[in-house]
Amino acid sequence: MPRMPGTPRPDFHRSLLAPRHWPAWLGIGVIKLVALLPYRARMALGRALGKLIEIVPNARRPVATTNIALCFPELDAVAQATLVDAHLRDLGLMLMEFASGWLGSDRAIERIPVTIEGIEHLEAARAQGRGVLLVGGHFSHLELCARLVSQRTRISGMYRKMDSAVFEWVVLRARLGYADAMFDKDDIRGTVKYLRNGGTLWYAPDQDMRSKDNAFVPFFGVPAATITATHHLARLSGAAVIPFFHRRLPDGSGYVLRLAAPLDDFPGTDAEADTARVNACIEQMVREAPEQYLWVHKRFKTRPPGMPPVY
Repeated sequence: MPRMPGTPRPDFHRSLLAPRHWPAWLGIGVIKLVALLPYRARMALGRALGKLIEIVPNARRPVATTNIALCFPELDAVAQATLVDAHLRDLGLMLMEFASGWLGSDRAIERIPVTIEGIEHLEAARAQGRGVLLVGGHFSHLELCARLVSQRTRISGMYRKMDSAVFEWVVLRARLGYADAMFDKDDIRGTVKYLRNGGTLWYAPDQDMRSKDNAFVPFFGVPAATITATHHLARLSGAAVIPFFHRRLPDGSGYVLRLAAPLDDFPGTDAEADTARVNACIEQMVREAPEQYLWVHKRFKTRPPGMPPVY
């Protein structure tokens, strides 16, 4: 039997039962209990938790405040503060959505209201025998929406190994339950091979990875260190690059997932220009649902030479 692409399904080792891992197992138990709740009960719990995150002082509020001030200078101070508060409340829902995406049953996922638009763009690329890069951003519901789109089509993903051995074992096994494959962020060769064979990869290049393959390109008009891998993966594999956006509807009424038409003339000859195009796509997505974007990430931590730090 040929080896499946990507990271293999992890085996269980007795060392995972060591006392130092018990807090992680307790956390997994709580996540599983949350995932067992009915959808609307999870959303209600998430809103309550989000309100707590909003009012309790925490180290991430200044990060979100700085990011939003940089990215939305057209808003006055009151409007910026309102958006920060809305984002912190959104983090409560994010925790519920991660629980569902990781450990929710297939039956529970099927009950979540979802509308998928533009699936014909993916199907057309596949009919041509091309691989597909679904390029999106780090929105609070990314893990859940990857699970939701996998109901319609098999996808794979790239990931960063977790610090906790217990969470790595549990979450990787869970992801491999619905995904074609999961590729370590450094497994470029395996990823390209998968795409060349017609696979579909969900990929979000919008975090400061401190990689040597970064380029400083605009994100909301601010120079942002952005990995150029979208250009290189498309160039090496011939995959179509399809922007993939998802947002949560108001009042817990479900999600809308949208696949846009493939980017024309992508990749071009200039990796930096292509990376700027991708950032522009993600920026457009963020403007549609700004409170749902992950503003607590230090997106502008790496600065161009000579520019002062912002955090």
